[in-house]
Amino acid sequence: MKDDFIPFHKAEIGHEEKQAVLRVLESGWLTTGTEALEFEREFAQFVKSKFAFAVNSATAGLMLCYAAVKSEKRNKILTTPYTFTSTANAALHAGCEVCYADIEADSFNLDPIQAEKVLDKEKSVCALVPVHFGGNPCNMEKLNRLAKENSIAVIEDAAHSFPSETSMGFAGTLGDAGVFSFYATKTITTGEGGMVCTNNERIGDFVKKMRLHGIDRDVWNRYTAKNASWLYDVTDCGHKCNLSDVLATIGRQQLRKAGDFLEKRKAIAAFYDEAFSPCSFLKIPPTGEGNSYHLYPLRLNLEALKITRDEFAAKMQECGVGISVHFIPHFLLSFWKNRYNLDPRDFPNAHKAFLSEISLPIFPQMTQNQREKTVDTVIKLGRTYER
Repeated sequence: MKDDFIPFHKAEIGHEEKQAVLRVLESGWLTTGTEALEFEREFAQFVKSKFAFAVNSATAGLMLCYAAVKSEKRNKILTTPYTFTSTANAALHAGCEVCYADIEADSFNLDPIQAEKVLDKEKSVCALVPVHFGGNPCNMEKLNRLAKENSIAVIEDAAHSFPSETSMGFAGTLGDAGVFSFYATKTITTGEGGMVCTNNERIGDFVKKMRLHGIDRDVWNRYTAKNASWLYDVTDCGHKCNLSDVLATIGRQQLRKAGDFLEKRKAIAAFYDEAFSPCSFLKIPPTGEGNSYHLYPLRLNLEALKITRDEFAAKMQECGVGISVHFIPHFLLSFWKNRYNLDPRDFPNAHKAFLSEISLPIFPQMTQNQREKTVDTVIKLGRTYER
């Protein structure tokens, strides 16, 4: 990489995170313990959730939530094909199957109208799984109403949405459960990790127990208790999904900076919007109340350009700007396409969005020069290949 190459993302890790990790390493207790418990408490307080459970990935959190709400007769989750594969992978690992509804024409989020059509046919759905794409919250009022009418749960894939706060509350806390991600590219990071939030005591009890082998007590307490440290029971066949103290302590420091990170991303998005709005060959991203701006999903007006999205993306990288594409829809991924016989024609909005979307860098450390170079590169390429 050239020195002036702009990465798609760069995590902002400061002195506080480094000192916190060193403190945990020197403590001699590296796995799940008091740091993870404090992270859960602080995160729950931040998003105003009754329960928060730290897990080793958002994928694991989704799996646990799906398993908590499925039944013998209801074992399918309904979600959007316009999401990372983990949203659906987790369902299979939980013993569920997947069905899909298209996204809205004017956003990247699950369309309540299309979801309702699917639910009219599919009677074995146990959970509606909206994905807050790019940090832009879904229409939770309509989706919650739809779920209630069909007596099913709402499990929010909130991997992108921290800290998206709306008039209803924080995205990820508006359904029966929500799962946040702390992956390396997310709005706050622990490198790998996630958090399950719920106000539902039954789901909370299930997640707490099943994230660590189905053991009926906290393992960290089992090793530090003064009496009967060896005594525990296994009440179900659980998983290994806990978050270590080493990662949790990073999360605690990142959580304190979440508001500052958000303001910086909002400023970058506003800079992009102002620059791109006059360009007929571009469509700025849809946005709504509480957008966390995890992504800046710019759309190309392909009818106004002589090149494809793939060609445009390649030229961006050649010019020294790191980009990505979010996401390859499930109907174009071999496993899901073949498993469910998916056809792009059944999801016209998702297919059209995919062919035109390009995600630009939007991370707190971006300098003004990097922002300007990104904008200049996009506009220069657009004008060069404009019809």
